[in-house]
Amino acid sequence: MRTAAPAAAALSLALVLGACGAGNEGDSGGDGDLSGTLNGAGASSQQAVVNAWKAEFQGENPDATVNYDPVGSGGGREQFLSGGVDFAGSDAYLDDEELVKAEERCGGEVIEVPVYVSPIAVAFNVEGVEELNLSAQNLGAIFEGTITSWDDPALVADNPEADLPSAPIIPVHRSDDSGTTKNFTAYLEETSGGSWTAGEVETWPTPEGESAQGTAGVIDRVKATANSITYADASQAGDLSTAAIKVGDSFTEYSPEAAAAILEKSAQVEGRAETDLAIAVDRATEEAGVYPVVLVSYAIACQTYEEAETADLVKGWLEYLVSSEGQEKAAADAGAAPIEGDIADKAASAVETISAG
Repeated sequence: MRTAAPAAAALSLALVLGACGAGNEGDSGGDGDLSGTLNGAGASSQQAVVNAWKAEFQGENPDATVNYDPVGSGGGREQFLSGGVDFAGSDAYLDDEELVKAEERCGGEVIEVPVYVSPIAVAFNVEGVEELNLSAQNLGAIFEGTITSWDDPALVADNPEADLPSAPIIPVHRSDDSGTTKNFTAYLEETSGGSWTAGEVETWPTPEGESAQGTAGVIDRVKATANSITYADASQAGDLSTAAIKVGDSFTEYSPEAAAAILEKSAQVEGRAETDLAIAVDRATEEAGVYPVVLVSYAIACQTYEEAETADLVKGWLEYLVSSEGQEKAAADAGAAPIEGDIADKAASAVETISAG
């Protein structure tokens, strides 16, 4: 289901914060004549950037209203598949079973385009500790519940200058179905060397630690809980301290540039339609300067809608998201790495096919 294309056909994703590629320089949300109400739901990690996008899009189209319910990636996809919303935001692409259901709901092809790349921050609240180095093996053991104290020898070895307390570690995870959880556990499964045994999952599988609803929920829980640690979209980490992750022989802090670097040799998922740009992320890199704990955030919609007003609204909204204007807004307001190059061209072409029928 997640088999990457052969290396020779690997999709090069030039994801940088600089100038935007020609493929997304076109229409950025209509000419101001869009009207009606557009309903979406999905990833809570998208909430901050969606709010920024909404302000700009509705400013350009004052007769249009965009509603977005940050229920989590799984909830958003479920609502989209059932026909409850016009589009979904998700930090995990549709799996094969969901894709079949989406095609049935849409009566044809599905639009699934990446709208930004974001690092997943490992945020923590440990008194007296501002900097923390974590290997994938230790990170997996913390969330598996086999490393339970901050002064565990394995943590001390990677943090010789930190004053790690003799205090229980309180891991905090998402209580809802979450694309962030899916991406985080995918990283642990691929790189922890077996310290994480629960696999790649969207629903948290173990009872250890504490849980909270949504991205904002886990961040608020960690802020209020001493000696706690969580994973969350970096755009919402706020003033919490965040860990550097071991890649190869060094530790890398998160940044949009470092997160984008992991996708430069990533490939599209095989067997998908031209309008479905699901990406198979290479998380096991050992290249210095790359931050491997990332999520690719998608917008999911139908290629064809029954009502022309809905089709126009969805098309205009997605055109803005993948445009240079929308991508610059995501970078400025959410610290995301904008999509560019070949993938931006393909995203713009996919969105252009949306119509009423």
